[in-house]
Amino acid sequence: MELRTLRYFVAVAEELHFGRAAVRLHMSQPPLSRAVKQLETEVGAVLLVRSPGGVTLTAAGAVLLAEARALLERAALARERVAAAAGTTAITVGVLGDGADAGLSRLAAVFRRRHPGVEVRVREADLADPTCGLHAGRVDVALTRGPFQETGLSVRALRTDAVGVLLRADDPLARCARLRLAELADRRWFSFPPGTDPLWQTYWGGGQHREGPVVRAVVECRQAVLWNGTVGMTLVDHAPGPGLAVVPLSDMPPSPLVAAWNTGDANPLVRSFVRVAAGIHRDPEQGRGRSGAQPCGT
Repeated sequence: MELRTLRYFVAVAEELHFGRAAVRLHMSQPPLSRAVKQLETEVGAVLLVRSPGGVTLTAAGAVLLAEARALLERAALARERVAAAAGTTAITVGVLGDGADAGLSRLAAVFRRRHPGVEVRVREADLADPTCGLHAGRVDVALTRGPFQETGLSVRALRTDAVGVLLRADDPLARCARLRLAELADRRWFSFPPGTDPLWQTYWGGGQHREGPVVRAVVECRQAVLWNGTVGMTLVDHAPGPGLAVVPLSDMPPSPLVAAWNTGDANPLVRSFVRVAAGIHRDPEQGRGRSGAQPCGT
């Protein structure tokens, strides 16, 4: 049995649904189903009872779930101890297009002072995976934005940031001091690829499904607006770039910046990273209007 296959099985067993597990693992459903079926063949027992509404664990499946969790935790601990013994202790951090955030620079400085011998590897994720590769085991901890499916993860809120709509600078709505989502109902929005976490898609779509150019990175969001005149949501305090403007949205909740990691991960560097991140972040000021702008909406 491969650890990757066990990780797949744990996701299905916790979600009790192949579709949700596939979204959580950031993969398509057919290979996930095949992997679990192959695992059943290897162990010689039916692990899951499939039905149109989802799946249920068999007695054998419940036993394997407990064993698989223990094996995955043990494997993570083994990697940490071997790395420590070899003197090459490292941690992989996933970030979601927030590399210019001043908080990330402060976090790097404090963490480096606390762990001078630790190699920190930073992996930038695209917008289709808000967990930055956590479910797939590509990173140890993620600095990302909610909301997203949190099953199997531990999440620590760091701060919240006001959001607005990204517009072309020559768009008539760009002169407004603030907007409401209803004023954007007839516009095309940039959207995310199929299979993207549904909670994430719904939030960044202003509470509903949107049609428009598919994007995977912040730069693609900006270019979709600049070239096609589409709209989409972004952080109010993020500089939009030449030819673009951001107008605060009065009826959208703020975006939470969070640290996330796999529940049960025994790596002390992960917990230390989260503690440092929580210590250097503070709630930002509320989004500010711009002088001379004409109010639109309420």
